[in-house]
Amino acid sequence: MHQVSRRSFLTWTAAGTLALVVTDPVTGVRRVVAEELPGGTLPAGDIRPFASPLLVPPTMPRTRRSGAKGGPVDHYDISVRQFAQQMLPEEHPATTVWGYGPADGGVGRRLHHAPSMTIEAEHGVPVRIRWVNDLVDDQGRALPHLLPVDPTLHWANPDLRPGPGPDGMPRTDVRPDFSGLTYVPPGEPVDPDTQYSTYQGPVPMVVHLHGAMGMGDESDGYPEAWYLPDAWDLGEHAEHGTWYEFFARRSLQRYGEMWRRGEQVAHYPNDNRDSTLWFHDHTLGITRLNVYAGPAGFYLLRGGPQGEDEVRDARTGRRAVLPANAPASSRGRGRVPTYELPLAIQDRSFNADGSLFYPDTRAFFDGYEGPYVPDSPIHPVWNPEFFGNTLIVNGRTWPFHEVEQRRYRLRLLNGCGSRFLILDLSGIPGVRAHQIGNDGGFLPAPHDLAQDGLRLLMAPAERADVILDLTDVPVGEHVITNLGPDEPYGGGEPGVDFDPADPTTTGRVMQLRVVPATGRDRTTPAEHLQLPGLPADVTAVRTRKLALLEHMHAVDDHEVEEGEAPAAALLGVMRPHEGKGLEAHPLTWADPVTENPDVGDTEEWEIYNLTADAHPVHVHETPFQVLERREITVEEAGYVTDVGGPLPVPPGDRGLKDTVISYPGTMTRIRMTFRNPGQFVWHCHVLEHEDNEMMRPYRVGPEQKGQPADGMPHH
Repeated sequence: MHQVSRRSFLTWTAAGTLALVVTDPVTGVRRVVAEELPGGTLPAGDIRPFASPLLVPPTMPRTRRSGAKGGPVDHYDISVRQFAQQMLPEEHPATTVWGYGPADGGVGRRLHHAPSMTIEAEHGVPVRIRWVNDLVDDQGRALPHLLPVDPTLHWANPDLRPGPGPDGMPRTDVRPDFSGLTYVPPGEPVDPDTQYSTYQGPVPMVVHLHGAMGMGDESDGYPEAWYLPDAWDLGEHAEHGTWYEFFARRSLQRYGEMWRRGEQVAHYPNDNRDSTLWFHDHTLGITRLNVYAGPAGFYLLRGGPQGEDEVRDARTGRRAVLPANAPASSRGRGRVPTYELPLAIQDRSFNADGSLFYPDTRAFFDGYEGPYVPDSPIHPVWNPEFFGNTLIVNGRTWPFHEVEQRRYRLRLLNGCGSRFLILDLSGIPGVRAHQIGNDGGFLPAPHDLAQDGLRLLMAPAERADVILDLTDVPVGEHVITNLGPDEPYGGGEPGVDFDPADPTTTGRVMQLRVVPATGRDRTTPAEHLQLPGLPADVTAVRTRKLALLEHMHAVDDHEVEEGEAPAAALLGVMRPHEGKGLEAHPLTWADPVTENPDVGDTEEWEIYNLTADAHPVHVHETPFQVLERREITVEEAGYVTDVGGPLPVPPGDRGLKDTVISYPGTMTRIRMTFRNPGQFVWHCHVLEHEDNEMMRPYRVGPEQKGQPADGMPHH
């Protein structure tokens, strides 16, 4: 997140030295003047790559019951817990993480993992999940966060301190008032009358199923509907967020489901298209930390009118055969798939004791050491972005996987907080790859990745469904690599517009150990797949002009380039301005709702990116089509004075999506229909941005009776 005029920024290395990231003013290429991406006390170069086998998540156990209307409903009880997991190779200590798993106290305790077991869902068969916050120790006491929590953001704030909110009342879900207090780094003694430090209390959580459509807002994981664990030592902490009780009543009215202390109940109707979804935490102001600690999992929705059964072999017109489970296994029975591989790619940094590393000071990002809130708008702990110095796949650093000379189906997820991935298969001789789906399900037609140099760009939270054909790949060891940068992504080509990831660390993803096929591959070649069609276009009734912005603060610090430091990322609206075209008006999370479509409306949103970096924009609850992008002319004061002609929509953005890349200096236009009433959100899925104001509520239909007021959360 950098201002357009900025040409470099400073960051700390693992060794504690300051490294300079320089942008050439002529070519625009960024290069890091350092040997290794900064991280914890375990250098990435000391971690053996390809030392651990890939773990393919098994299927989450479920209970199928008859619903109130007679049809089946799949029930799950899932908790998030703290445990030790071997993320690093076996010669290193295990890593304490959080993860989801079956909530029972017996065998389920051993089945928690980061990422979790996969939920297999069927189109039209609702799934009801009791999500339990079980972040307690063996004595039932609330556990603190694994990572440093910055209390100065607009966040969940269960501590109700240190001062009142804007209305003078102590309450949750506000930016606390630290007037008269000075920040003290974590671990040092704190005088509560004059000082403050990081938050050390129990951890709030709320679960969002990313990509779910058609559910009630009580099931969406609204950021202010968080809840603490059912611990006996909560003391003066608020047990839940502003919207929790309202949604709990709604759940009881709609489904007869009581929300007990320390949990939420979500009901997913599964009426959206066959697609790759994933679930993760969505708590206001600490999503980046909660997700980094581990809680995430795949949710594979299958079937329906645009589902797998409708994919045809263009040569015969018969149902196509996609790579799936091994012949002896079946879906929903807990067996591990072999030819369909869900792959969650994330970045992490570690300390020598195996623990996760995440910055505990703003100085890690750009060397800025204060003054902090309340003496400036710069937060003492929040980093505008963070890039781990290793890549993990399904919870293990640089794993290997034995594969046959045949076709595989990869269900790919970029689960990173800030990192854009450019997966590169070009180093695998004889490989072929076709993308057949994205966030919202199947593409209109298979896209041969050879047209893109066998590269696949994925922003944080984006998913890709890829047929990987290893039929002609030689037996041996081959590596999937990453060309995405070790810094914020702004578009362009690796090696031309930016330096690719470090080829010895974050430039590696995983190793494929290719062996001869054990039998005949009966799957349909990807080039012959005929994919299901899309719903008919609907005419929009309204166009909204929205803005992606950043707040830069002037600082008196010689270490910070040009004396400016990023203080927040923002969303806003674009409004006409006489003589200037369009003017950006920034908004915060607390501002009243400005996007309020009626139920059934189809709208087009034009998203104007006035920042220097790309942002993955995610809209909850409804899928959208990417219609076009156009270059824009931006003046420094936040005016858009000109909009160019339409740019082609890449094949991977066709079909339906829920997350789209908005490039710097462009307007991205999307179209969607709002069929479900309620309160939802849209935001940037760079989690560090989302946690500091780059998220806004939107409402479909009128305000609901008894709902908390916009911009003024209740105590």
